[in-house]
Amino acid sequence: MLRNEQTIIVISPAAAPPIKRQMILPLLFCFSFLSYLLRMNISVAQHLMVPQLGLSDVQIGAVFSAFMLGYSLFQLPAGICGDRFGPRPVLAFAAVGWVLLTFLTGIIPGKVVKGAFAAFVSLLIVRFVLGAAEAATYPVAARAIANWIPQRRHAFSNAIVIVGATLGSAVTGPLIAYVMQALGWRATFYVSALLPGVLAIIWFWQIPGKTTEDQLASSEGYVRAPHAVSWWSQLRTGSTLFLCMSYFLYSYVMFIFVFWLFKYLTDVRGLTVIGSGWAASLPFLAASFALPLLGYLGDKLSAAKGILRGRRTVAMACLICAGALLFVGTATMKVPVALTAISLSVAFLFSTEGCYWSTAISLGGRHAGAAGGLMNMAGNLGGVVSTIAVPLLVGRIGWYGMFSLASAFSILGAALWLLISSSAISDAGPVVQLAAISGAEQPLDIYRNV
Repeated sequence: MLRNEQTIIVISPAAAPPIKRQMILPLLFCFSFLSYLLRMNISVAQHLMVPQLGLSDVQIGAVFSAFMLGYSLFQLPAGICGDRFGPRPVLAFAAVGWVLLTFLTGIIPGKVVKGAFAAFVSLLIVRFVLGAAEAATYPVAARAIANWIPQRRHAFSNAIVIVGATLGSAVTGPLIAYVMQALGWRATFYVSALLPGVLAIIWFWQIPGKTTEDQLASSEGYVRAPHAVSWWSQLRTGSTLFLCMSYFLYSYVMFIFVFWLFKYLTDVRGLTVIGSGWAASLPFLAASFALPLLGYLGDKLSAAKGILRGRRTVAMACLICAGALLFVGTATMKVPVALTAISLSVAFLFSTEGCYWSTAISLGGRHAGAAGGLMNMAGNLGGVVSTIAVPLLVGRIGWYGMFSLASAFSILGAALWLLISSSAISDAGPVVQLAAISGAEQPLDIYRNV
């Protein structure tokens, strides 16, 4: 029965198929954690890799960008695959690719191929394909959250997934630095390659193979909701484009810390390799504490003030604070003050993630994976620009000038949230509810696409 673009499914509560949700968030957290470990290990390994292979800073920046380009271009296809085939096979297949490509990063340049140029080209190819394989991580996680987590917990749930990224970023610096010092830079990739294979097996074994909606449709007494309009029709709205533009600017700033913070701390602040590894982990540890708190706040404000208003309040406040603290932290000459300000800046920056991803889910509706893929594609194109631009900007205007521009981008990203329309949120797609035939005063909301 259709009513005001909603689909109401009326059945007995006992007929509802059970969905095991307890493993969803922990495993999505692990995918997020490992995806950042595998993308950031090279930012530490480059300290010994670059001189041994005869590469330049501009070339290693291009290698970083190759990863980001592959990661960006395959965001939308990965999200569509997650919508079509479900999170279970897509993430398992992706993780198997992570194992192979991370291992190849350590063995091909300088061993399988000889010479600086051949090493450079091989790294460009392998890291591009690794980026494509990692593209499934967050769009398909968004699809899983849309499938199995109630809407009232979307911002918090997405924040927990991103905590995996921040903790992965925090652990990568000291872990890879120690492995590199003890076993050499190639071993950092061999060690990193072991973990995703274990995760792929656990994920495929534990996670349901069907989405909640598919289970509803195939269970006796359930009626499948009609298909929504095409994902392209839903995603080309102005509000989605403004969200993508904001995420582009946010990601430009964020990837400076992902790929260049270790080098900044060694070259500009004069820290040792091990010291830089630990110092580079501090901002991501701070973000790991801030993310769930502000994700929870985003859900609470959304319940009190409306979905968009609550998320926008948190996102804008965090982006403005991040920009201001970044400007202060890079301006001061005192290392403890700089590390404190930069750590808080990164914490506020990452704390917008729950609001970004929950809003993408709301805008995408039935096509939440595609919506997340489109937003993350825009964001990672910001990362591509960032990884290319940082060494060029540092050469022209210095580290302080480069960070000042990043501060301005963070504040501009906050302003773009004002252009997102609340009507796009409320009309994003069909709502599926479960109600009892008899004896229930309120519907039991088990699945909601917006």
